[in-house]
Amino acid sequence: MSDHSKSSPLPTYFAVFIALLIGTGLTVYASGLDLGRFNAPIALTIASIKATLVAVFFMHIKGASEKLTKLVVISALFFLLLLLGLTMTDYATRSWS
Repeated sequence: MSDHSKSSPLPTYFAVFIALLIGTGLTVYASGLDLGRFNAPIALTIASIKATLVAVFFMHIKGASEKLTKLVVISALFFLLLLLGLTMTDYATRSWS
């Protein structure tokens, strides 16, 4: 037997699945509320929490090596800044007639 078979990850997976279902329910509920300018921030907060749960547990970031995690985070931030920078450049150079 391998070392990975010592404990089953199924209870953790089911708990995360239930949390994702609750998050989806919250998203549907929040979409029906008129929160004014807080609609987008609340929806993005719920989505960020759900994305974090998926990344940490289902993509196994929790058990990954520290160097690999740092590499992925730095790469993701670099491309995010690149995309935002190019978008802002396009937005700033448009003629608004």
